[in-house]
Amino acid sequence: MSDQARTGPATPETGPGSRKPAVAPQRQALLQLPGLAAIGLYMLILAGVVVLGVVGGHFQPLFLAFAPVFIAAGLGLLLLLRWAWAMTLAAVVLLACLFAWQFSAQHAFPFIVQGLLNLVFFLYLVRPEVREKLR
Repeated sequence: MSDQARTGPATPETGPGSRKPAVAPQRQALLQLPGLAAIGLYMLILAGVVVLGVVGGHFQPLFLAFAPVFIAAGLGLLLLLRWAWAMTLAAVVLLACLFAWQFSAQHAFPFIVQGLLNLVFFLYLVRPEVREKLR
């Protein structure tokens, strides 16, 4: 039996002489929206900061409950999953509010910078072209 008979007929996209790159549509969609990749990585870094903060004694152990949520949201966003988009959206809104509250209480400049960064992430995530790419 020939190779073509085992794998099916050759099409222009899958034929032996095709020169089309073998990039998965999901990866291609993620490359078109680099902001999603950046926000997904931000969520993963945030999970690491929470874990290190608890280990270092800066945060209460109760904060460890947020780390798996941030990891799930970050990885899911990198996979372009809609539920991860919603989870990330909720996280950045809550973080923006938390940092705004901390800035109002302590008047420390880093809190307002982090709050504004989360606000920018929120505004990026609610764009129609971002929501269209999610599955």
